Amino acid sequence: MVIDILIAGAGQAAAQLALSLRQRGHTGTIAMIGEEPYPPYERPPLSKDYLSGQRETHRLFLRKPEAWAERRIDLHLGCRVAAVSPAARRVTLADGRQLDYGWLVWATGGRPRALSCPGADLAGVHAIRGIADIDRLKGDLTAPKRIVVIGGGYIGLEAAAVLRGLGHTVTVVEMQDRLLARVTSPVVSQYFLDLHRRHGVDVRLSTGVRALRGAGRVTGAELSDGTTVPADIVIVGIGIIPNVEPLAAAGLSCPNGVQVDAHCRTDDPHILAIGDCALHPNPYAGGLVRVESVQNAVDQAKVAAETILGTPKAYDAMPWFWSDQYDLKLQTAGLCAGHGQVVVRGDPSRAPFTAAYLRGGRLVGLDCVGTLKDFVQGKALVTRQAVVDPARLADPAVELKTLA
Repeated sequence: MVIDILIAGAGQAAAQLALSLRQRGHTGTIAMIGEEPYPPYERPPLSKDYLSGQRETHRLFLRKPEAWAERRIDLHLGCRVAAVSPAARRVTLADGRQLDYGWLVWATGGRPRALSCPGADLAGVHAIRGIADIDRLKGDLTAPKRIVVIGGGYIGLEAAAVLRGLGHTVTVVEMQDRLLARVTSPVVSQYFLDLHRRHGVDVRLSTGVRALRGAGRVTGAELSDGTTVPADIVIVGIGIIPNVEPLAAAGLSCPNGVQVDAHCRTDDPHILAIGDCALHPNPYAGGLVRVESVQNAVDQAKVAAETILGTPKAYDAMPWFWSDQYDLKLQTAGLCAGHGQVVVRGDPSRAPFTAAYLRGGRLVGLDCVGTLKDFVQGKALVTRQAVVDPARLADPAVELKTLA
């Protein structure tokens, strides 16, 4: 039997694709292959509400488990694709089973990048990517702990905020000279550095990890400056590696994720790719980029559905993100990389404020720190990359919707 649309992956992108196909009237067979034993679920709450215990496992699910069968979407859980044969249109699963497909959509996301230093395999070293990762971490949090978080990106800082709220001692170690260095400007980085320090987090910048120390279980992190920070638990949040090895082995172009065009098509006419693992042309990035966000997963899934249905539409969605830390929400519209000017609306030493990014006089991005109204109104301006007056933009009393 040939599965009309076989989706490798069972996360946000895979779920949206399957749902979009059914909503658009596709009646053929659809199957998802998920490495985890769970039906499709939300990942963003893992480092926030799920870690803090405010949300139970079933409340992460995107749909009730029975909803997939009701829509005739088959779930193959607890397994993964080990090999792809494009010529035969066949995948081989890790357990040896083979499945034939009409279309293969690669939506496998990524796996946490591991530390390469000595001691990385000690007990007590954790990553944050799936439900099982958080369950293992919560099992270690039986009493107040000394926790070292390696990585000052979204995941590391969100986990640090939750763990401080639970009463643990937290040290964040970041190799760059500022937090959130890949995704924001120095003014926003400085605000979040001050925020975490006010909450008692020990933040070490421009610092690497030489080794994790311990006999069987981690007891400390030896840093690049020669100091050792005591640690009962270490959390590693240094990015993800896209899961594309079977496609690369099959001869598809996978320089940093699997490369696709604006319609989510790979080098092979019957294989598409979406979500965190897809290296795609993005008009807001000025070239190829992988975007790790719910927005990107959902919007690319809708584009892939149209490609499969024969009504292709180019992907042109404006990227947006959010991060919850303590009682504060950071909402980002657009991509600030390559901006030429930062305009701050409000006082950047205290929330709420907005950092706006201009390139050639055009608004290309916003970091809204507790400024929901700016985010809601500003998304349309960023989408159009509107030309705005920097002086009026800097005035928080001027509503963004009036700028262009």
